Amino acid sequence: MKKIIIHIPELVTCAGTGPKHGKDMADAGIIKDGAVVVVDGKFAFVGTTDELKRVYEELDEEEVIDASGCAVIPGLVDSHTHFIFGGYRADEFSWRLKGDSYMSIMERGGGIASTMNATRGASEQELLETGKERLDRMLSYGITTVEGKSGYGMDYETELRMLRVMKKLNQEHPVDIVSTFLGPHAIPPEYAGRDREFIDFNLEEVMPKVKEEGLAEFADIFTEKGVFGIEDSRYYLQGAKKLGFRLKVHADEIVDLGGAGMAVEEGCQSADHLLMASDESIAKLAKGSTVATLLPATAFSLGAPYAKGREMIDSGCAVAIASDYNPGSCHTCSIPLIIAISCIYMHMTIEEVLNALTINGAAAVNRQDTVGSIEVGKKADLVILDKPSIHFLPYCTAMNIVKSVMKDGKFVF
Repeated sequence: MKKIIIHIPELVTCAGTGPKHGKDMADAGIIKDGAVVVVDGKFAFVGTTDELKRVYEELDEEEVIDASGCAVIPGLVDSHTHFIFGGYRADEFSWRLKGDSYMSIMERGGGIASTMNATRGASEQELLETGKERLDRMLSYGITTVEGKSGYGMDYETELRMLRVMKKLNQEHPVDIVSTFLGPHAIPPEYAGRDREFIDFNLEEVMPKVKEEGLAEFADIFTEKGVFGIEDSRYYLQGAKKLGFRLKVHADEIVDLGGAGMAVEEGCQSADHLLMASDESIAKLAKGSTVATLLPATAFSLGAPYAKGREMIDSGCAVAIASDYNPGSCHTCSIPLIIAISCIYMHMTIEEVLNALTINGAAAVNRQDTVGSIEVGKKADLVILDKPSIHFLPYCTAMNIVKSVMKDGKFVF
């Protein structure tokens, strides 16, 4: 099955060996008057329309799409989400807007404990239905690959149920799902004061079953003051690696514990959040292979300072951007909002933002060889915009200008 798209005013390939570091993020690989050929779900040609016509002397009109006036970008990769959960916390958001502290909300039964209870009480069917609705919305924003974390059960049954739901959705929904085990997302009430025992419970009882069923590729931990410290995080990450998991870490979101530097030392695929990452940690990220995954919509929702995206890029880091879609601190997967924040408040160029949302996001979930850019041999995942240039993405502030989305060579939105 073949599809040909021609006369693309800006074909944004984001081509190159991923992840892109530092100044290389300024190059989005734009081809003017571009063209692509898709055969059997993969890109078979990427170049200019003139080059295509020299290679393919005769074009079947039924296979050709004229994209005049519509820029094309790679399918987006949202490399950090918590999109499977039960219940909502809209009331807490309003409490926070009135100035209530996180601790006071926790004392009222809110916070992660609220979501834990709702998720433990949700059936597999309920999680499937809400998960599908959220994936549909992501697809409308141009997201074709998404990472999803467990972590709202923090017990044996619920963690496995969440991951089984993601596995089933990955089989049934057009969006590709990369699953991450986040059992140590917080310390559940039944393990209060027994942090290391809870980590051992995950390593010895839950994660072997996760591996046996092929439910998750990555293991993650929330490294933060009052949650899991550096020593416990290292212990968990090293144990997870022995079990065959790739590694991720929530790091330096509220307090600078040095989690980002630890992530580099432990060989993590990505270190995420990084609002409070020190200059020393940024220097380590710049020299290492760990992707710095920034979550600007979370800082926006919390009214917190943004991560130092500009400084990280200028220091030579590989920066990805993701939504952190979750029921509490950031209940949005709005790519238009994230692009606006990244450009306006984190002082990134639109070219850097697109690389962060595509090839670097793919690298953050170990998919850089198959998705994240428009290159021959990769999956034919692309987004057609209803505007002729990528500069309309920040200009049309927080407005969705996605016209259609192709996944694996098929139009799915």
